[in-house]
Amino acid sequence: MKTAWVFPGQGSQAIGMTADLLEQAPEKFAQAEKILGWSVAELCQGDLEKLSETQYTQPCLYVVECALVDILKAQGHRPDAVAGHSLGEYVALYAAGVFDFETGLKLVKRRSELMAQASDGMMAALMAFDRDELMQAIASTPGVVLANDNNPGQAVISGTPEAVKSVMDSVKSRRAVPLKVSGAFHSPLMAEAAAEFKAILDGVAFNDATVAVLSNVEPDAAQDSLLLKARLVQQMTGSVRWRETSLQWPELKIEQVIEVGPGKVLTGLIKRTCKGLTLKNVETAAAAVELPVLTLAGVS
Repeated sequence: MKTAWVFPGQGSQAIGMTADLLEQAPEKFAQAEKILGWSVAELCQGDLEKLSETQYTQPCLYVVECALVDILKAQGHRPDAVAGHSLGEYVALYAAGVFDFETGLKLVKRRSELMAQASDGMMAALMAFDRDELMQAIASTPGVVLANDNNPGQAVISGTPEAVKSVMDSVKSRRAVPLKVSGAFHSPLMAEAAAEFKAILDGVAFNDATVAVLSNVEPDAAQDSLLLKARLVQQMTGSVRWRETSLQWPELKIEQVIEVGPGKVLTGLIKRTCKGLTLKNVETAAAAVELPVLTLAGVS
C-alpha cells in the first residue's frame, strides 16, 4: 500500500503534545534545548498562550514531529511521499533526508523569529464560501492574497488589515474569523523577512530527497535538492496550496495518508477534498509503535 506522511503546522500545537515522547526520544529534546536555549518539554507542559507564540510554536512542533518520524522509522515504516503544511514542510524535508535534525531546527528557529517580528498585516479564515466570489474579491482588492487554499470549503486570506477586512465583508461565508497571528504570513508583506531568511537558506546544503516531496508553493512531486530549496525560499511569501496537494495523492497512486503530529487538521482537510483514501493519525509515540508495518509503504 503506497503511503504518504503529512505534517501539520502552526495552529495544531497543544499542551501535552510531548505526551510519551519524552521517554521515547529524550536525546531529541536534549539536543533541541542546546540549540534553542530553552526547553521544548517544559513549554509543552506549561501555558498555551506562550506555546502559541510563533517563535515557540514552530520549533516545538518541529521537534515533536521529528521525534515521531524517528520512532516510525525505527519501527520499520517508510513513506512513499511526504508533504507538510507551512512549518510542517520542514519536517517533511527532514523525513525525506533533505537535511538533518539540527540543520532543520536551526532554520525553523530563525524562521519563527523572523515571522514573529513581522507585525504588519493580518490573516483570516473563511469557511463555506463561493470560491469564484472569493477569488474575484481578492483580485479586485489590492493588498490581500489567498494564503492557504486548504480545501474547497476552507481558505485563509492574508494582507493589510484594511484589505483583509474588506474581503471578509464582501464575501458571503458561513464563518469568517480573524486569526491570532503576528503578521500577514504567506503574503508579499513577508518579503523583508523572506529576503533575510533566503540569505540563511543559501548557506545551507540540501540533499536530494529520498522520497517524493510535495511543496506548499508547487504541489507536484520533486526530489531535487536545488528545486526543493528554491520552493522553500518562496514559501514564506507564497500560498500554501494544500487543496492541490490533496488532489495529487491519487495521481501518485497513494492509497493511505498518515498525519504525523498533534491533532487531525490535515486528515480532516484531505477527507473533504479527496475521497477513497485511508487516513490515519500518529500523535504519540504509542500510536507510532502500534501502527502495523504491513499497512505501510513497500510491504505487500
